[in-house]
Amino acid sequence: MAESANLQAFEFLESIEKRSIESASFSAREEDLSRYWTGIGFKLSDIEYIVRLEDVAEIISIPRYTKVPGAKSWVKGLANIRGSLLPIMDLHGFLGRTAGTNARRQRLLVVNKDDVHCGVIVDEIMGLNHFEKEEWVEDVPIADESITPYVKGGFYSGTRLWTVFSMSSLVDTQAFRQIALV
Repeated sequence: MAESANLQAFEFLESIEKRSIESASFSAREEDLSRYWTGIGFKLSDIEYIVRLEDVAEIISIPRYTKVPGAKSWVKGLANIRGSLLPIMDLHGFLGRTAGTNARRQRLLVVNKDDVHCGVIVDEIMGLNHFEKEEWVEDVPIADESITPYVKGGFYSGTRLWTVFSMSSLVDTQAFRQIALV
C-alpha cells in the first residue's frame, strides 16, 4: 500500500514538472510576441483606425447614461458601470461632426489613463490586430483634418492601412478635458 502511495506521489510530481516545462516554453513564445504591436481596430465615419491595446481598459456596449447639465454637447452623460461613474464622450461630437447612423454597432472604448477615466463612443469595433513593429509607417494620409492631432502613424496589413489613433493624445488635450460650457 505504501508503495502505491509513493507511486502516486511520484506521478503527481512528474505532472508538476511537465506543466512547469510547458509554462517555460510559453514564456519563450511571449518573448516572440514582443516584436509585435497590438491594437484594437475601430471605425469612425467609415475610416478604420487602430488604438494601442494598452490604452483601452475594456470595450462595452453603450450603457444607459444620465445627461450632465452644463456640459458640452459631445459629453453624453454619466453611466454607472459596476458601481463607478463613467463619463461618456462622443468622439464624433468632439471632432465637430455628426454622429454615426448605426447606433446598434456603436461601442464604448473605456480609457483609463493617468487621471482620466472615460468612455469614448466609436462607430464599430473591428477586432484585435497584431502588426510587426517593423511595419510601422510614420506618414499616413489623413482624410479628416480634425483628427490630425490624434494620428500617430500607422501599419499596413497587405494593402490595407490601419491608422493609429492615440487615445493618450486625445485625453491629454485641454479641449477634451474642458467639458463644461463656458
